Amino acid sequence: MNAHHLAGLASCCVLAALLLLTACDRGDGNGFQGYVEGEYVYLSAPQAGYLKTLDAVRGSRVAAGQPIFAIDADPDDQALAETEARAESAREKLQNLKEPHRPTEIAALEASLRAAEASLRLSRIQLEQYEALRRQNFVSQAKIDEARSAHDQAAAQVEATRQQIATYRVTLGRQAEVKSAEADLNAALAQVAQKRWIVERKSVAAPAAGEIADTYYRPGEWVPAGSPVASLLPDTRRRLRFFVPEQLVASIEPGDAVEASCDGCASPVRAKVDFVSPQAEYTPPIIYSRGSREKLVFRVEAAPDPELATQLRPGLPVDVRLVR
Repeated sequence: MNAHHLAGLASCCVLAALLLLTACDRGDGNGFQGYVEGEYVYLSAPQAGYLKTLDAVRGSRVAAGQPIFAIDADPDDQALAETEARAESAREKLQNLKEPHRPTEIAALEASLRAAEASLRLSRIQLEQYEALRRQNFVSQAKIDEARSAHDQAAAQVEATRQQIATYRVTLGRQAEVKSAEADLNAALAQVAQKRWIVERKSVAAPAAGEIADTYYRPGEWVPAGSPVASLLPDTRRRLRFFVPEQLVASIEPGDAVEASCDGCASPVRAKVDFVSPQAEYTPPIIYSRGSREKLVFRVEAAPDPELATQLRPGLPVDVRLVR
């Protein structure tokens, strides 16, 4: 047998297999063949680290919000504590700037002002006395310079105290400082939020009720950032996938009710159609004739009732019928 005959025989075998597969997938009347499909959720942490705990083993059922695993948070915990301390310091600084000065503080400054004014008067009297003695050559010029310097210092102290009292009494002059302190506080709080997000994401909980299909690391092992530690099959992610012949697909729409039966199922599982494929599956590579169109099938998917979905295992063959 030459190569041409062998190629022709192979094409016939492939065509026959495709037609047989299509015929097997077609349903009779109101029943269709299909299987259960599982849509898995792969749980991972955005930060790398050593796996600290693995709280759910493979094959176990988990509730929504139940802890699954945790990555060791050190040294992120210390970084979070540091940023929280900085934020608290910035908050206290801002609060102190917003609060008016206490009357006792102003009273203390006023007492300091009176003391400074008394020192100024004394230094002025001493300077005048030394200048009179200098005219009689009883004191040196150095003594006059020393007295004048003391007088100038006393005058400067009086002016500084007066300005400080005025600043304490005028609150509008502190608005620039308040705005600066508010900006510092906002920056510190942003850093706290960032560090807290990192720490919180190192502990991963189940986003929905379901079954842990597999785990990929053990406690103590290094987990790269974004690498799945466990896979979860949520109860709401178990789907029915079946195939409808071309002449019946137009009668099925999203929202239609179906029932699925399987080997070992105690009772049929109700589901609701939510997807009808826009194109044919398992189409034989021949010209479409009226006879070949009868061999076309379309994929249809349905979501089972959540309370019944747990008895459906991914890959399980099912027989599906429409519920009218």
